[in-house]
Amino acid sequence: MPSIFECVSKKMVRNFGGKDLRPVKSLLDATHFRQFSILRKNPQSQFWEQPDIPVEYSLMDILAPGSSVPEVEVTSPFFFSDTVIQKWKAGVSVSAGVDGSASGEFTQSRESSLEFQKVTVPSQNLERLQNSKLLDPEPSFLKHCRERGDNLYVVTEVIELTNSTTLHDKSSVNTLGKLFGSWNILIKGEVQGQIVKDGAVTLTIPQGTVMAYKKKQLVIKGNGSYLNYRVVQEHVSDQVGEPDASPGHSAQQKPNYPIAFAANPPGVGIWPCGQGRSSEEEGLVIPFLGRIEEPFCPDFKHLQEEVFRKTEALAQLSKDVQGVVFYNILPMLGDRGALQDLMDVLDLDSWDHLKGPGSIILNKLRQDSRPPWVKPQDSILYLLQAMMVLSDTQLELLALSMEKRILLWQRELVRVILEPNFKYPWSIPFTLPPELLAPLQGEGLAITYGLLEECGLKMELSSPRSTWDLEAKMPLSALYGTLSLLQQLAEA
Repeated sequence: MPSIFECVSKKMVRNFGGKDLRPVKSLLDATHFRQFSILRKNPQSQFWEQPDIPVEYSLMDILAPGSSVPEVEVTSPFFFSDTVIQKWKAGVSVSAGVDGSASGEFTQSRESSLEFQKVTVPSQNLERLQNSKLLDPEPSFLKHCRERGDNLYVVTEVIELTNSTTLHDKSSVNTLGKLFGSWNILIKGEVQGQIVKDGAVTLTIPQGTVMAYKKKQLVIKGNGSYLNYRVVQEHVSDQVGEPDASPGHSAQQKPNYPIAFAANPPGVGIWPCGQGRSSEEEGLVIPFLGRIEEPFCPDFKHLQEEVFRKTEALAQLSKDVQGVVFYNILPMLGDRGALQDLMDVLDLDSWDHLKGPGSIILNKLRQDSRPPWVKPQDSILYLLQAMMVLSDTQLELLALSMEKRILLWQRELVRVILEPNFKYPWSIPFTLPPELLAPLQGEGLAITYGLLEECGLKMELSSPRSTWDLEAKMPLSALYGTLSLLQQLAEA
């Protein structure tokens, strides 16, 4: 389940933010999303959004001496207060596919009260940095980002607390009967007899904590000339294309100056780096060349084709290598940091200085003999990025799914939810097919319902019915990709 901090930041953004404001999901991460912080992203899919990764540098850290810090505007105060009380009751029997029978009640209450301000860099102040030069020599992290093909972004607006505040989250579970496994992470293992479990969480957030942010893409032009034109396309997330290398400029060439900031346009067009048209929403002047086309709206068939290509690429590896990847990703599912470390070394194509299961995967890939055009790191990166979209609870449930070998049935359940509902932005009831639920008897069904519930669907073990929610599309798509590639590895 999402943390209390993530729940509050997401709800605040839904009420105040608009589509471009992004919630900070962890209190420990909040210090990395300050004004002018540089973020990176290396998208592998157009159907789910990779989290922004801070690089521990700010924009002012990479500019040549003498560059002035743009002035900011502060708008305050804003107030946000939220109290939620939720109750669920469930009765489970053998006919629902669970070992045993049980009834239970789960109650949760959450309370928050925030006072915050908006800190923004006005467009005209940001434009004064358009022709700024980079440090010479350039910071090493820029070279690494270029080698990976990262998109770079700069935080240009933050929502920060003006007072410290304390968040409260209380929950209680009352279960009567016998049940193996549960759809709720507050109950694990076997439930027999009556169990009452109460919990309370309080979290104090200090003044100045960043709860949400906006960003703009950072484009670095090579040696004072443009790196040719850039095709920009809006996806499900905000990902945009990378600058193509112009004739005579290799991807390894040092693009030391100047810099530019690119808006994310609402369609497909050709944009020269550092030039564009006026955008009231983005507050930047970026003259547009070419014609505006209809936005690309991928459907479920496109997702299937994308996942199929990555699965086929994974299948090019020997069964021995696939088995090593499968069994060594399994223990990493409880350590998001280990997954991120493996992603980073695969991104850089520099397979050193990694320990644990990740190093075993890298060593096996290094030893494998394969055609030169087969690049296994691409499909493994795709799998890892899909996993990083999922919650910690889902990663734990995935580990159980891999051990129980129920990935195939879970993938088919996700498919029958996504395929008919993918294009619908409104809520639609659906019923899961009994023939797909039947192989998931007992704990397997509870695990699967937990995976779906964490995507944002309301699932009850006593019923195959639920309701489609548009916010569930991205995590469900990532879950579909994850299950598909893990199933390929499991078959090996």
